[in-house]
Amino acid sequence: MILILAPFWHQKEVNKMVFYVSIILILLFLIFGFLFPEQLLGATSQLFGIITNDLGWFYLATVLGILTFSLFLAFSRFGKIRLGDDDARPEYSNFSWFAMLFSAGMGIGLVFWGVAEPVFHYAQPPMGIEPSSNQSAMMAFRYTFLHWGLHPWAIYAIVGLALAYVTFRKKMPCLISSTLYPLLGEKSKGPIGHVIDILALILTVIGVATSLGMGALQVNGGLNTLFNIPNNITTQVVIIIVITIMFLISATTGLDKGIKILSNTNIIIAVLLLLFVFIFGPTVFILDTFFVSLSGYLQNLLPMSLALSPFEKDPWIGTWTIFYWAWWLSWGPFVGTFIARISKGRTVKEFVLGVIILPAIFCCIWFTVFGGTALYFEIFDGVDLVSKVTSDVTIGLFATLAHLPLGSIISVVATILIITFFVTSADSATFVIGMFSRNGDLNPDTRIKIIWGTLLSLMAIVLLFSGGLVAMRNTSIIMALPFLLIIIMMCVAIYKAFSSEENN
Repeated sequence: MILILAPFWHQKEVNKMVFYVSIILILLFLIFGFLFPEQLLGATSQLFGIITNDLGWFYLATVLGILTFSLFLAFSRFGKIRLGDDDARPEYSNFSWFAMLFSAGMGIGLVFWGVAEPVFHYAQPPMGIEPSSNQSAMMAFRYTFLHWGLHPWAIYAIVGLALAYVTFRKKMPCLISSTLYPLLGEKSKGPIGHVIDILALILTVIGVATSLGMGALQVNGGLNTLFNIPNNITTQVVIIIVITIMFLISATTGLDKGIKILSNTNIIIAVLLLLFVFIFGPTVFILDTFFVSLSGYLQNLLPMSLALSPFEKDPWIGTWTIFYWAWWLSWGPFVGTFIARISKGRTVKEFVLGVIILPAIFCCIWFTVFGGTALYFEIFDGVDLVSKVTSDVTIGLFATLAHLPLGSIISVVATILIITFFVTSADSATFVIGMFSRNGDLNPDTRIKIIWGTLLSLMAIVLLFSGGLVAMRNTSIIMALPFLLIIIMMCVAIYKAFSSEENN
């Protein structure tokens, strides 16, 4: 490892403090997790419980504030500010831009949870609602829309907006620390800035490595359902190795080829799969469910955003909503940075609405089509999907598709979609980590991307063997707490920067 990393010590472009300190901390965490998996799981689970139980109100209130502030910026007098010079125009078409930001943001998550989450909420609803009832079915979609709709994309939008502004308009390095320059001044370039960038880099590595491991579990579940391939750790390691080779090949082709082409392909396959299930599934039921659920979601947006249960002591909100807010925050540095990188030339209004509204609508449609189809089979056709999903979340999608025409063929298409979304997310992550390592370089060195990509995969494999994926997920959520404070500072810095620009 020392021989591999040594050459970067002499590269002026590499931020040695961020690069080497991050790698050392990650390796120490990895070694500890491998040698003492039970202790790591116990410690992180305890901290995770404290955060979700005692600081849930802080997460809920702050994420709602981020959404409100984002929409305020879009429709305020600041909406006309361009992310770049006044004559700058977007580098990518609207379709490619949306495809890339969506694929990086949560593409694989939709495939993983498209069936599973509505079914889970239907069977195990919040706040005393009767399970497997009409009311629990309605609440299932409202809360799924909440978890995958406006709020998570607002987190990405704020991080991406702050980065795009300082990078393309103020000509500063594309680093998380740069976004706080309007607030901290030159201090953002010193030790404080390094700590912020190290936190962002480690959050990205841990979040993506965890998803790499969890994604391997779902691909294995699909292959087991389709081809009876053994569902075990050996198969999962092979899957990780194959996917690693694929995304490293993509990483060597650059942003305009690998990630762009894969992202466009992802969206095309996803839309075709969506249309197939919509047409050959319970179409009228899906339409009715979408409009009823969307109406309920928008009408109850504020109460659901601040929903807590101090009297019932129901752990559901902590298990789902607060967990999601922490998870999206942990992905904020990676996705926000990537969205910023591809958004040069867009106005603040165009950026915010494009990053928040369009993906949120697509997510709501996706969950209604797949989750609605699954619940229709469960409620009206007597297909027992609840027990299958609650026993093994990775097979929910495939169990649903099996009851549609050409079910086996469509399941193969879904598996391909999971893999391509997976490759795109990993490729995007190595791109962003490369940027963090090289002082915000907008086109990071291929060698450094390969090193990080390989390290990501090794981490996922080691954690699969040690059973540490849950501990790693908990760690990313724990570390999301200080990043939540950074986002609050980011909002203040954005407002200060926009106000001073207007005065000039």
